[in-house]
Amino acid sequence: MTQTLYLILVFVAVFVAALVILLQIVPRPMQVRLDKLTGEADKPLQQGESAWVERIIRLTGPFAKLSLPAEGWENSRLRIHFMNAGYRNNAAPLLFFAAKTILAFALPAVFLLYIGLGGAALKANMIVTLLVGLAALGYFLPNAFLQQRIAHRKREIFENFPDALDLTTVCVEAGLGLDAALARVGDEMRLKSTPLAEELHLVTLELRAGSTRERALRNLALRTGVEEIDALVAMLVQADRFGTTVADSLRVHSDSLRTKRRLRAEEAAAKIPVKLLFPLIFCIFPSMLLVLLGPAFISIYRVLLPTFAGQPG
Repeated sequence: MTQTLYLILVFVAVFVAALVILLQIVPRPMQVRLDKLTGEADKPLQQGESAWVERIIRLTGPFAKLSLPAEGWENSRLRIHFMNAGYRNNAAPLLFFAAKTILAFALPAVFLLYIGLGGAALKANMIVTLLVGLAALGYFLPNAFLQQRIAHRKREIFENFPDALDLTTVCVEAGLGLDAALARVGDEMRLKSTPLAEELHLVTLELRAGSTRERALRNLALRTGVEEIDALVAMLVQADRFGTTVADSLRVHSDSLRTKRRLRAEEAAAKIPVKLLFPLIFCIFPSMLLVLLGPAFISIYRVLLPTFAGQPG
């Protein structure tokens, strides 16, 4: 009877969740026809994605308020983390805190449901410990995802930044100013590295809006979070202040960045044998032993052991 009640509760919960998603996210046929008549169906894909984001925010907004700080988080380190990860939408903090709240409640609820359906005999202290651990895991899981996203974006920007510096050096030596060279490089790098091209495009927009070059470059270093870009910004600011040649400074810095990129690649290649050691020992090596020595052990078991025991084979 207890398992039947749990199954009924699971069915009702899944049905209500599917119904809410169907009503809030999936577009209604009447609304689609109205959009076609008014011409709004021909809008770019980005507007369609923003509509999806708005619907998701409408669903997860109440959950986000439970973990969203009351005030002051806009000026905290978390805001810089969002910029480093490439999330500039105002909905990113709401989705982040909503995910923290939902996971913090969902994982313990799934564990309790598993205990109820499976009938596992656990002590009360163990259950409380597991519930607290799952709640903490769900609460900090979005932080781990954000840090992984930041690391991936920083790596992509760093690996493509020396090539962008080479293009900037060529443009500056050809007679373009630094501002025009950055705009040109941003357009050219869009085919190879979208994040780096977007950051350079933002620098161009800030310069066109009237911001100083030093301020725009420092904002670039703040948004990317890459140490090499911060060093480049400091070098360009010093070059502007002391009147040194920008092309020579860019050439020297690009050479050092290429050397650093090669050293990082060599370091990653040197770590491969150590990382492959544990999968080889615990996964591949036992399988090879089983395939190679398995038939021999079967023959020994069938022939030699009865012979030693005095029985005919």
